[in-house]
Amino acid sequence: MADDTKKTDQPIDFGILNSLVGYRLRRAQMNFFSKFSEVCSDLGISPGLFAIIAIVERNPGLTQTAVAQALGNDRSAMVSAVDKLEQMDIIERRPAKNDRRSYALFMTKKGEQFFITITDRVMEHEQTMAARLEGENELNWLLKTLDTLSK
Repeated sequence: MADDTKKTDQPIDFGILNSLVGYRLRRAQMNFFSKFSEVCSDLGISPGLFAIIAIVERNPGLTQTAVAQALGNDRSAMVSAVDKLEQMDIIERRPAKNDRRSYALFMTKKGEQFFITITDRVMEHEQTMAARLEGENELNWLLKTLDTLSK
Protein backbone atom coordinates (compact mmCIF):
# COMPACT_ATOMS: atom_id res chain seq x y z
CA MET A 1 0.00 0.00 0.00
CA ALA A 2 1.55 3.29 -1.14
CA ASP A 3 1.71 6.32 1.13
CA ASP A 4 0.05 9.14 -0.85
CA THR A 5 0.50 11.77 1.86
CA LYS A 6 3.16 14.40 1.43
CA LYS A 7 5.35 15.52 4.27
CA THR A 8 4.30 18.82 5.77
CA ASP A 9 7.85 20.13 5.60
CA GLN A 10 7.84 19.97 1.80
CA PRO A 11 7.02 23.25 0.09
CA ILE A 12 3.69 23.30 -1.70
CA ASP A 13 3.67 24.30 -5.35
CA PHE A 14 0.64 26.55 -5.77
CA GLY A 15 1.11 26.70 -9.53
CA ILE A 16 -1.47 28.82 -11.29
CA LEU A 17 -3.03 29.92 -7.98
CA ASN A 18 -0.18 32.35 -7.26
CA SER A 19 -0.88 34.15 -10.53
CA LEU A 20 -4.60 34.60 -9.80
CA VAL A 21 -5.61 37.95 -8.32
CA GLY A 22 -8.76 36.47 -6.79
CA TYR A 23 -6.83 33.72 -5.04
CA ARG A 24 -4.25 36.16 -3.67
CA LEU A 25 -7.00 38.53 -2.47
CA ARG A 26 -8.73 35.63 -0.74
CA ARG A 27 -5.50 34.61 1.03
CA ALA A 28 -4.94 38.18 2.20
CA GLN A 29 -8.56 38.39 3.37
CA MET A 30 -8.24 35.13 5.30
CA ASN A 31 -5.10 36.46 7.00
CA PHE A 32 -6.81 39.74 7.91
CA PHE A 33 -9.89 37.92 9.22
CA SER A 34 -7.80 35.46 11.23
CA LYS A 35 -5.94 38.31 12.93
CA PHE A 36 -9.26 40.18 13.39
CA SER A 37 -10.60 37.15 15.24
CA GLU A 38 -7.58 37.14 17.54
CA VAL A 39 -8.28 40.78 18.41
CA CYS A 40 -12.09 40.73 18.68
CA SER A 41 -13.28 37.17 19.35
CA ASP A 42 -13.44 37.75 23.11
CA LEU A 43 -16.13 40.35 22.37
CA GLY A 44 -18.08 37.90 20.19
CA ILE A 45 -17.65 39.99 17.05
CA SER A 46 -16.66 38.73 13.61
CA PRO A 47 -15.66 40.96 10.69
CA GLY A 48 -19.18 40.58 9.28
CA LEU A 49 -20.85 41.66 12.52
CA PHE A 50 -18.45 44.57 12.84
CA ALA A 51 -19.40 45.72 9.34
CA ILE A 52 -23.09 45.71 10.27
CA ILE A 53 -22.41 47.69 13.44
CA ALA A 54 -20.29 50.21 11.52
CA ILE A 55 -23.00 50.77 8.90
CA VAL A 56 -25.77 51.14 11.48
CA GLU A 57 -23.65 53.49 13.60
CA ARG A 58 -23.21 55.87 10.67
CA ASN A 59 -26.68 55.33 9.16
CA PRO A 60 -29.24 54.95 11.94
CA GLY A 61 -32.68 53.93 10.71
CA LEU A 62 -31.62 51.91 7.67
CA THR A 63 -33.66 48.78 7.16
CA GLN A 64 -32.09 45.36 7.50
CA THR A 65 -32.48 44.95 3.75
CA ALA A 66 -30.67 48.22 3.03
CA VAL A 67 -27.78 47.23 5.33
CA ALA A 68 -27.57 43.80 3.68
CA GLN A 69 -27.51 45.41 0.22
CA ALA A 70 -24.85 47.94 1.26
CA LEU A 71 -22.60 45.13 2.49
CA GLY A 72 -23.43 42.68 -0.28
CA ASN A 73 -24.87 40.23 2.24
CA ASP A 74 -27.67 37.75 1.79
CA ARG A 75 -30.88 39.01 3.41
CA SER A 76 -31.54 35.70 5.13
CA ALA A 77 -28.10 35.71 6.77
CA MET A 78 -28.73 39.28 7.88
CA VAL A 79 -31.64 38.24 10.09
CA SER A 80 -29.51 35.91 12.23
CA ALA A 81 -26.68 38.47 12.41
CA VAL A 82 -29.05 41.17 13.60
CA ASP A 83 -30.62 38.69 16.03
CA LYS A 84 -27.19 38.13 17.57
CA LEU A 85 -26.42 41.86 17.78
CA GLU A 86 -29.83 42.49 19.29
CA GLN A 87 -29.28 39.74 21.90
CA MET A 88 -25.96 41.42 22.75
CA ASP A 89 -27.88 44.71 23.23
CA ILE A 90 -25.76 46.46 20.56
CA ILE A 91 -28.42 47.07 17.92
CA GLU A 92 -32.18 47.35 18.21
CA ARG A 93 -34.90 46.86 15.64
CA ARG A 94 -37.76 49.31 15.35
CA PRO A 95 -40.60 49.29 12.84
CA ALA A 96 -39.53 51.26 9.76
CA LYS A 97 -41.45 54.51 9.37
CA ASN A 98 -42.08 54.10 5.65
CA ASP A 99 -42.82 50.34 5.70
CA ARG A 100 -44.29 48.66 8.75
CA ARG A 101 -43.31 45.25 7.32
CA SER A 102 -39.62 46.18 7.62
CA TYR A 103 -37.40 46.90 10.57
CA ALA A 104 -35.07 49.86 10.89
CA LEU A 105 -31.82 49.36 12.80
CA PHE A 106 -30.47 51.64 15.51
CA MET A 107 -27.58 51.50 17.97
CA THR A 108 -28.46 51.03 21.62
CA LYS A 109 -26.71 53.11 24.31
CA LYS A 110 -24.61 50.05 25.13
CA GLY A 111 -23.95 49.60 21.42
CA GLU A 112 -22.62 53.15 21.07
CA GLN A 113 -20.07 52.52 23.83
CA PHE A 114 -19.30 49.07 22.45
CA PHE A 115 -18.62 50.56 19.03
CA ILE A 116 -15.98 52.89 20.49
CA THR A 117 -14.25 49.99 22.24
CA ILE A 118 -14.25 47.67 19.26
CA THR A 119 -13.27 50.41 16.81
CA ASP A 120 -10.15 51.10 18.85
CA ARG A 121 -9.21 47.43 18.59
CA VAL A 122 -10.01 47.22 14.89
CA MET A 123 -7.99 50.33 14.09
CA GLU A 124 -5.01 48.99 16.04
CA HIS A 125 -5.31 45.74 14.07
CA GLU A 126 -5.49 47.69 10.79
CA GLN A 127 -2.41 49.72 11.70
CA THR A 128 -0.48 46.57 12.55
CA MET A 129 -1.41 44.99 9.23
CA ALA A 130 -0.80 48.19 7.22
CA ALA A 131 2.65 48.50 8.80
CA ARG A 132 3.68 45.59 6.56
CA LEU A 133 3.32 47.93 3.58
CA GLU A 134 6.01 50.34 2.54
CA GLY A 135 4.53 53.60 3.75
CA GLU A 136 1.50 55.73 3.05
CA ASN A 137 1.95 55.69 -0.74
CA GLU A 138 1.74 51.91 -0.93
CA LEU A 139 -1.28 51.88 1.39
CA ASN A 140 -3.08 54.50 -0.71
CA TRP A 141 -2.25 52.59 -3.89
CA LEU A 142 -3.62 49.38 -2.38
CA LEU A 143 -6.84 51.04 -1.23
CA LYS A 144 -7.37 52.64 -4.63
CA THR A 145 -6.68 49.35 -6.40
CA LEU A 146 -9.11 47.49 -4.14
CA ASP A 147 -11.76 50.13 -4.85
CA THR A 148 -11.20 49.65 -8.58
CA LEU A 149 -11.52 45.87 -8.28
CA SER A 150 -14.67 46.20 -6.16
CA LYS A 151 -16.62 47.95 -8.92
